[in-house]
Amino acid sequence: MVSETIRRDDIFKEKYRIFVSTWNAGGVAPPEDLSLEDWLDTSHNPCDIYVLGFQEIVPLNAGNVFGPENVRVSSKWNALIRASLNKIPSIDVAGKLPEKEKPGEKQKVYPVKDQDSGLFSAGKVDGKRPEFQCVVSKQMVGIFITVWVRSDLRRHVRNASVSCVGCGIMGIFGNKGSVSVRFHLHQTSFCFVCTHLASGGKEGDEIHRNSDASEILSRTSFTPSSNPNLPKKILEHDRIVWLGDLNYRISLTDSETRLLVERGDWKSLHENDQLRVEMGEGRVFEGWKEGRIDFAPTYKYYPFSDSYFGSNSKMGEKRRAPAWCDRILRYGEGLEQKCYERGESRLSDHRPVRATFMADVEVSGGRKALESLFLSLRYERVPSM
Repeated sequence: MVSETIRRDDIFKEKYRIFVSTWNAGGVAPPEDLSLEDWLDTSHNPCDIYVLGFQEIVPLNAGNVFGPENVRVSSKWNALIRASLNKIPSIDVAGKLPEKEKPGEKQKVYPVKDQDSGLFSAGKVDGKRPEFQCVVSKQMVGIFITVWVRSDLRRHVRNASVSCVGCGIMGIFGNKGSVSVRFHLHQTSFCFVCTHLASGGKEGDEIHRNSDASEILSRTSFTPSSNPNLPKKILEHDRIVWLGDLNYRISLTDSETRLLVERGDWKSLHENDQLRVEMGEGRVFEGWKEGRIDFAPTYKYYPFSDSYFGSNSKMGEKRRAPAWCDRILRYGEGLEQKCYERGESRLSDHRPVRATFMADVEVSGGRKALESLFLSLRYERVPSM
């Protein structure tokens, strides 16, 4: 953890490293041998806070959209995340021995390239690796977000709250929409908005995605509390990150898009990326920022394959041009982006995307707060969730 003192009455600033990831799982439940350790990269680039958002953790069929919430899969994802963050052997994730070994190579979620290791805010405390605890976890149909913090920071996290907005069928059901979480770390408020926006590759479908984003910003409201000063709307928070399958496509023909992807011509693709165009024209996400994209489009692949959907030209197969559907945006000051990259798991028809940020956090300089902060730097082993 890196701290710096600023000239302000009884307030100083700390910097914390935050990991944010989004992945459309394509309705496929994670196999028991799925390893997230390489993707979370806790050994080489440890973070203080981990925020993981998913879309389509369950198939978007009528039973899941209109029926009771299926929490079995989200519980399985949380168990895998907990095991990876706290280095629990995978044999203990499900609480029992696997019935039999599965053939084939162990599934992993890993980055294409190593990220910059120049800044570390997390790491060993008193010579020991810190454990992580889940602060908040929430599912709405297929949208799922889960937030984990170092156990020694947990005492400084407060005012956790969630807000769900359905934008799907009839404009209210949760097959599309958002699950947002907010909390305070010391004196600074954070908001993470995990979304799945309107799909469709036809010209004009981006208007529906713009509308979903506007609805989410308008309708998201966190539970009122006895403290009237707590932020209730997304943009009222200090540090804001929007993540998810935003579903924006590339406004070129299928053949033009595929040719540029084969050439690795990201510049030409960026110029026709719907999200970049809509943001540039001020029609959506005004004032938001996105890191530089230096990776191939994340959608749509044949599951368990490195080939984009439609590349085999099968009779009757619907062709869908590659696109950067999976994105991470930020809003406001105090968030410095350190990396933005995709992973190569073949589990889904989407590739996962991750970003890391250095976040400025204001800490009260009162005597009791200082004592609490210094104590938090001493590692205390606490029971896992």
